[in-house]
Amino acid sequence: MAINVTPIPGLDPAINDLRRRTAHLINTEVLPNEEEMWRSRRGAELTEDERETSRRRSIELREQIKAKVFQAGLWAPHLPKEYGGAGLDFLSLAYMYEILAYAVGASSLFGIAAPNSGNASILVKYGTEEQKRKWLLPLIAGEMESGFSMTEPDHAGSDPRSIETEAVRDGDHWVINGHKWFTSNGIDANFFIVMCRANDATGEMGTPGRMTQIIVPTDTAGVNIIRGIGVFGHATSDHCEIRYENVRVPIENTLGLVGQGHQAAQDRLGAGRVYHCMNSIGQMWRAFDLMVERSLVREVHGGLLKDKQFIQGFIAESYMDLQSARLMTINAAEKVANDDPDARTAISAIKVFVPAAFHRVVDRAIQVWGGAGVSNDLPLAQMYLTARVLRLADGPDEVHKILMAKNIIHRYEEGTGWNFGT
Repeated sequence: MAINVTPIPGLDPAINDLRRRTAHLINTEVLPNEEEMWRSRRGAELTEDERETSRRRSIELREQIKAKVFQAGLWAPHLPKEYGGAGLDFLSLAYMYEILAYAVGASSLFGIAAPNSGNASILVKYGTEEQKRKWLLPLIAGEMESGFSMTEPDHAGSDPRSIETEAVRDGDHWVINGHKWFTSNGIDANFFIVMCRANDATGEMGTPGRMTQIIVPTDTAGVNIIRGIGVFGHATSDHCEIRYENVRVPIENTLGLVGQGHQAAQDRLGAGRVYHCMNSIGQMWRAFDLMVERSLVREVHGGLLKDKQFIQGFIAESYMDLQSARLMTINAAEKVANDDPDARTAISAIKVFVPAAFHRVVDRAIQVWGGAGVSNDLPLAQMYLTARVLRLADGPDEVHKILMAKNIIHRYEEGTGWNFGT
């Protein structure tokens, strides 16, 4: 199986060339090695010796592919060239991400795996030169791992202003106390970017602290990683529950200014929502290919699946879901790239529509593959779980629907109505 990428008429030639070069690496380097690279993750299916052999081979293959990505000038495409990235613009990234996502785990081979990619972006924008030297450059080089620690178990993730984790200034240090969960990459991270309410010398007694992000090395005393949270029946994950108990870090670990934390989070999450959707489209594309190709060869009840009307309906509905999701997402990416004031509404729209469409397409592909569809022999089962999680990640559907409605109603109240021509 290979991703089929042809030039898009009217698209910037540089973006078409980027899509072609990315697809070449996916088709020649990643897809042929996909099974071997990620086999060790199947745990229970392997003996201990097999798992260790597979792990070593996986590392070897990944490093070989990363070297080719570097040679192609496509490493860390979201970062400026002065920090070792490819310096691509937002729209180019969106088109690139859908191709990367076709292959399992390909984003990590291009230096854009979450949460490191998002953390690197906000370090570039808000970090001091010393913070960039100490945290950003090793992160880009793959010498460090990072986590993003914002969500709390007792407060709605859709309302970051409700966060209660507190950082109190004590001389030249912050003292952080709080309870987080679903901190991404919590097992392997060398540092976390922690969202806090910071009470510094300028605050008034008894007033809530201002939203601030602080860099916290994971080996700091008082950083207590309680567990990797199990999801969908899996015993654990790399999304962790953490208690920060009198954690002391230097004031110079403040990322940006005190009070900029909410804006930094929105900068991170807004772009991230578009990227999540492009990733979803790449996986939908893979699921669609798997479904149609299966229908061409699987014989049931005296004929091929492709000739069964139920399956023809699956294919037609999935085509509509995929095309609609893709065009909506590209439109949103264009609005972001052009600083369109309606970009926020467009992002919320795809944040709701794309994961739901993704879920539908994968569900149909699983049905066509039958028992194999839910097995670890295909990527469909993991896609199915990912699609469901995305209806919660970066804000639940309901919050985004409310935001869309308010923005649209406001335009009508102003007497302008909504312009569907853009």
